[in-house]
Formats: sequence, C-alpha cells, structure tokens
Amino acid sequence: MPKVKRITLDILKPRSPSSLEFAKAIADQESPCRVQLTVDEVDEKTESITLVIEGEDIPFDAITETIQNLGGSLHSIDEVEVEGSGTSPRQE
Repeated sequence: MPKVKRITLDILKPRSPSSLEFAKAIADQESPCRVQLTVDEVDEKTESITLVIEGEDIPFDAITETIQNLGGSLHSIDEVEVEGSGTSPRQE
C-alpha cells in the first residue's frame, strides 16, 4: 500500500489556538510526523498558514480531522510525496 511521506497543505485557521499549539496538535498523531508551519497572512480573526508534514506514513485523514477540530479549514493540497510498495501489478 502506498505511503504518504510528505504533504504541503494550505490552511485557514483562527488566531487561537496559536501556531505553536496548532503545529503540536498536528504532529501528535499515531504515526509520528514532523511539522513545519509557516504563517503566510494574518488578519484580525484568522491566519493563512502553510503546513509541511513529513513522516514514514502520514495519517492524512487523522490530520484533516485534527485541523477541523482546531477550527481550521483545508484550502488545498499543494504538494504530495507518496512512496509505493512495489507490490501492485502493473496495468497497461
């Protein structure tokens, strides 16, 4: 089964929780991952952020659920790196 190794997400989040708390919550998944958060824009109530998440098998569904639970909204998936297992038969 293919594994997601790296993903870049464009997210709109409320000002609270802080960027540090937001990144910690995203990193705290069953499958360990590293999170890099960049704040792109700030207004009175929200922040536009870019998350780069790296790991051996990133649990994308759990991460999107965490983003929603923190009041965030996933705008787009900007980059993905996936590694296959090489066990699926090739289709031509």
